[in-house]
Amino acid sequence: MPVPGLDWAVNAALLTRMIPKINAEFGLMPDQLDRLTPLERERVQKAVALVGSVLIGKFITRDLVLRATQTVGMRLTAKQAARFVPVAGQVVSAVIGYAAIRYIGEEHLKDCVRVALTAELRLPHQTINAAGDAVA
Repeated sequence: MPVPGLDWAVNAALLTRMIPKINAEFGLMPDQLDRLTPLERERVQKAVALVGSVLIGKFITRDLVLRATQTVGMRLTAKQAARFVPVAGQVVSAVIGYAAIRYIGEEHLKDCVRVALTAELRLPHQTINAAGDAVA
């Protein structure tokens, strides 16, 4: 018999590790933002507001992650219901859980890219060539 809510805790734990790693790659962790010039920091804050992300530039807490998962709440609710169907339900539950985590991660990556481009920050692993153009 599945333990209701246990997979929510596991998903929240995965996201509280994944989201900060993504933020760090884009230089969008709170300590990284503190090192920016005031002008750069203002551009980032405006870009974050424009994108509407609640996960950029903040310390990631379980409550913050749970707010983010509300965007995929229906999938997670279906996952909970599917867990009570023997074998096939467990498979469906796992697939939905994976899809929800992947969706949140991909959407957060897209948000970080939009913020970095809007705020004119350097994207991860981006360098400048001799002509002064950004190259990946």
